[in-house]
Amino acid sequence: MINQPRGKEIHVIADNLSAHKSQTVKDFLAAHPKVHLHFTPTYSRANQVELWFGKIERDVIARGVFTSVSDLRRKLMRYIRHYNKAPRTVNGNMPIHRDTSVHNQLVQATSNLESCDC
Repeated sequence: MINQPRGKEIHVIADNLSAHKSQTVKDFLAAHPKVHLHFTPTYSRANQVELWFGKIERDVIARGVFTSVSDLRRKLMRYIRHYNKAPRTVNGNMPIHRDTSVHNQLVQATSNLESCDC
């Protein structure tokens, strides 16, 4: 937070680990209203959303350098468009296609990022 420009929001994507929902984290968020936590869906073997977010985290976020939210959004959408040209099964049982809830949730998530004053 020290290196963030004043007045800008910080959006953090986290899994549902209980430590991310502890009182310490709640107190921190209350003291820093420009920091927002977004949680990935709860794990399930059939939960393609969590598997997809894991793939994005490994393939894009962990390897990336992002200069702004719009830069992050642009790189995520480029990855999604490239992936959707030849969608593959994630974790062996359910294919991800453009019309699934995974795509809809990603579109919603990126539109939320686009509309924030970050």
